Amino acid sequence: MLTEAQRAEAVASLLESHRTKKQGLRPSEMFPDIQIEDSYAISSAVAAERVKAGRKIVGHKIGLTSKAMQASSKIDEPDYGYLFDDQVFSDGAKVPFDSFCVPRVEPELTFILKEPLKGPGIGLVDVLRATEWVVPSIEIIDARVTEPRRIYDTVADNGAAAAIVLGGRPVRPDAVDLRWVGAVFYRNSEIEETGLAAGVLGHPAMAIAWLANKLAPFGTTLEPGHLMLSGSFTRPVWAAKGDTLHADFGPLGSVAVQFV
Repeated sequence: MLTEAQRAEAVASLLESHRTKKQGLRPSEMFPDIQIEDSYAISSAVAAERVKAGRKIVGHKIGLTSKAMQASSKIDEPDYGYLFDDQVFSDGAKVPFDSFCVPRVEPELTFILKEPLKGPGIGLVDVLRATEWVVPSIEIIDARVTEPRRIYDTVADNGAAAAIVLGGRPVRPDAVDLRWVGAVFYRNSEIEETGLAAGVLGHPAMAIAWLANKLAPFGTTLEPGHLMLSGSFTRPVWAAKGDTLHADFGPLGSVAVQFV
């Protein structure tokens, strides 16, 4: 375990990377004895500093919930991070490329809660009952630390969360079989990835259940109105300045973002 001074040093480094959009040292490189508890404490401290600076937490992202993402990251367990009000965009948004260090993008489903969720013991039906809308989305992920990242680094770096682009066709959670929601993911009209939402823990709602139960020991409740990104079911796609990324979710519509 790290000392409070060591955690504070890692927090300061990550905040500097947020400010400059330049990758900093990995916490696991700075402190080889880091534990996963340290990483979550660092992530929470960075989030607290962002809130202190005027930002508002509007939800969570759950990451590494599919085999595709675990393979791409060489990490075999889910993680989570915070979503802030200045990270939420609408379909067709033009986002400044220079707002990120090394952006990548993923198609995902976002759950918008109408009721609170608090573990332990949260399951699939509990999540569906507590969900008002499911929205096709694109997540923009970023790496504020250098490679090769380990789970400690990704967790400390807010689960790589950077932004979310919400599609324009929300559906009720019982309107479709969410396991069979698919996406065709394009970069500049060329197909880069395809996948099914069942790739996320067998059902994307299970990612939300995982998070509610993961946070239970801390007394944390997933709040009504919060956005819950359930995790990608394809590998991440690199984005360059000028690129347009477009996710076609079939009957659920599509969502696009351009980096300018």
